Amino acid sequence: MASLKEVRNRIVSVGSTQQITKAMKMVAAAKLRRAQDNILRMRPYASRLNSILSNLSNVSSEAGENVYGQKREVQRVLIIAVTSDRGLCGAFNSNVMKAVNILINERYSAQAAAGNVEVMAIGKKGHEYFLKRNMPLAGDYTTIFGNLSFERVRVAAEQAMDGFVAGTYDQVDLVYNEFKNVATQIVRTEQLLPIQEKTEEQVANQVESDYIFEPSKEEIVEQLIPKSLKIQVYKAVLESNASEHGARMTAMDKATENAGELLKELKLTYNRTRQAAITTEILEIVGGAEALAASR
Repeated sequence: MASLKEVRNRIVSVGSTQQITKAMKMVAAAKLRRAQDNILRMRPYASRLNSILSNLSNVSSEAGENVYGQKREVQRVLIIAVTSDRGLCGAFNSNVMKAVNILINERYSAQAAAGNVEVMAIGKKGHEYFLKRNMPLAGDYTTIFGNLSFERVRVAAEQAMDGFVAGTYDQVDLVYNEFKNVATQIVRTEQLLPIQEKTEEQVANQVESDYIFEPSKEEIVEQLIPKSLKIQVYKAVLESNASEHGARMTAMDKATENAGELLKELKLTYNRTRQAAITTEILEIVGGAEALAASR
């Protein structure tokens, strides 16, 4: 059994840890509110942009002419993996890394064996993970979340888009955590490039609109497609940012509860140890008194 001093030290240590996790939960909650507002504002914009693009042109037919819709034999692949810069957020980062590994093993095993799979890790945790495993990395975007803005994400999106147009990559996929609520984040794997054609059901449900085009329809579509792709990447980063704070808030809340349970157990152990020590002292005193009485 541990000594009273050891138990006291553990109680102080766990109490300090509980205060830290509680403070981190409050910080995550404050950041989550701002991140949640950002993604809730972005979702309608991204959805409306895609809707306008769909009404301007049937992507199924335009994809064959647009440089971002060119379908080639998939030999070189880029995977954009969105993680966080910091840990202490449960399985948030490991879920993305696991999804990337599954994607490579199930879909791009031949390309990976030939060394033709690159990862663009947005976030320090993902960058460090793939760097340790000698995975070819495209660019360094480990500081994006320090000052998150569309301009900083745009640079990463343009690198992927330019690489596809130049033939450096034949396909670009996007893996990130989608924010559902504080306790739930859903890992999404989406094809960014080439642009996917609409299904027959989507074409059938598409609402046609009558527009007057100025300049030409082709020029408008040509400008909207790159913007839509950049918005898609930026939306994924905002989703991941909100998911990170939600995951950290949940993890710190659970850590605070666990610390509270551990404190109860330690205090109970402390009281039992103290009682046992007092009982032992009383027995020693009584034994000593009886020994003195017997010697007289």
